[in-house]
Amino acid sequence: MAAVKIPLKVIPGAPKDEIVGWRGEDLTVKITAPPVEGRANEHVRRYLAEVFGVSPADVTLLTGETSRRKTVQISGLSAAEAQERLRPHLS
Repeated sequence: MAAVKIPLKVIPGAPKDEIVGWRGEDLTVKITAPPVEGRANEHVRRYLAEVFGVSPADVTLLTGETSRRKTVQISGLSAAEAQERLRPHLS
């Protein structure tokens, strides 16, 4: 099964959920959830599932549980498919 790993920089507590864009190698993502008790991690998983059109179960946090820098794996997508699905969310 195809899977893609994406390095993230997550900014919690934002006014709205949004993909900011690529900053170096990291995809910057703003989310409304606060960084307490794993809420931001769960929220970013669900938001990315929505953005990429997959189930939240297909988005796995690989690294960065307590950091703003994280790596997620999205199962069921190739890198090319992930880029295509991300494109409408980039300004």
